[in-house]
Amino acid sequence: MGRGSSELVRRYVHEAVKFGAVGGAGLLVNLGVFNLVRHLTDLPVVRASVIATVVAIAFNYVGFRHFTYRDRDKTGRTREMTLFLLFSGVGLVIENGILFVATYGFHWDSPLQSNIFKFVGIGIATLFRFWSYRTWVFRALPAREAAGAESFLDPAAPTPPPGPRQGRAPQAAGRRP
Repeated sequence: MGRGSSELVRRYVHEAVKFGAVGGAGLLVNLGVFNLVRHLTDLPVVRASVIATVVAIAFNYVGFRHFTYRDRDKTGRTREMTLFLLFSGVGLVIENGILFVATYGFHWDSPLQSNIFKFVGIGIATLFRFWSYRTWVFRALPAREAAGAESFLDPAAPTPPPGPRQGRAPQAAGRRP
């Protein structure tokens, strides 16, 4: 494995760790809202789960956009949001489809069983979401633009070249350009 491929693996692992951090917090939001709705209302299990998933999707978008993928292209926010919601919807169907089959197909509907199958559904949907978000939603910037996007997190990262207004000598007083 050459230097270039080891750098690629390092960046991929770094991205997966950040995705996992946001996803882990989203998991807590999802399960917390799910159990709160289940215990405070008479909603059916899958309906409570859909509500929890929607809340977690909103939470995760903010985390992914501003932490995990902040160095990615930000020019097409409408496209980004549309694709995020589309792929999140597919993930919602995967996650809650597993819970639906367990609850209504196998009649595994105790609170413990519901949480186990909710967790399994989240895990499977997360694999799909990781692939789809990084591939389609939060597209990578060209290497030149992404050079300094994460430099404040990594002290060893190279400093990007000065922009058009940086690095110029101050103008003499009284002179206009």
